[in-house]
Amino acid sequence: MAGRLLCCLLGSALRVGTIVLLALDRIVLRYARPTTHAFEPRRTVPRLRDDRDATDAPPERGSGIELMGLSKRYREGDQLHTVLDGASARIAAGERVAILGPSGSGKSTLLNLISGIDLPDSGSVHVGGIALTALTERERTLFRRERVGFVFQFFNLLPTLTVLENLLLPVELAGGVGASGEERARHLLERVGLANRAATFPDRLSGGEQQRVAIARALAHEPELLLADEPTGNLDEDMGAAVAGLLDELVTTQGSTLVVVTHSLDLARRMDRVLRIDHGRLVESSA
Repeated sequence: MAGRLLCCLLGSALRVGTIVLLALDRIVLRYARPTTHAFEPRRTVPRLRDDRDATDAPPERGSGIELMGLSKRYREGDQLHTVLDGASARIAAGERVAILGPSGSGKSTLLNLISGIDLPDSGSVHVGGIALTALTERERTLFRRERVGFVFQFFNLLPTLTVLENLLLPVELAGGVGASGEERARHLLERVGLANRAATFPDRLSGGEQQRVAIARALAHEPELLLADEPTGNLDEDMGAAVAGLLDELVTTQGSTLVVVTHSLDLARRMDRVLRIDHGRLVESSA
């Protein structure tokens, strides 16, 4: 019982730590001098597909993921707690995968490892053919900034920025600010039904509206990989179903790879595949 409680507390701390690290990523790299890194950064933000593209085949641009023998432990005093223990999985480019598991089972830890926010004690993480576990901290930060989108349970919109400005932030960091970047952001707001709220501040929005903005923001720089941590967990059943449908639609249209941690069976059933964390390992499951 005590071990489970500690794991739950660790999971909550990791989510807060993720938010802080992402904020630091954006602040530090906004002013840092560029250096040579192990992958080629993108400098343009492609146009979002819309209903006029419906006759085209879905874009194939997501990043495949390969997790090999991931282990992660945390020390608390003289106790060593194992969260992941030899977890392995392969996720195809453009695939949508749900990760299920009880609180404290290591779901948020797994997302942190896939994004390169944290490193495993052993094992390797490859995303789009790039070995994240072989990159420096700065290289991993650049990778996240340009190729990964995040959706959180509690939205994490910047309260001092308008809705449109929240969407433009990741676009700016990806080097896509300009007329085309703003056009894409406004088009995304139209797709999520909030075109008329572009100048509104987040505290004037409902929970469902904030999460729709958060999804649009995560997709604004057209990431190859989208990671979502309980995206419907803070919404009522009806709004959660609506947001789940929107997330599924936009990710499928854009062609990104999606990994979503959830307790929602409705959201899990919308995915191509479901994995469950069982005693520190990833196993195939059904929703």
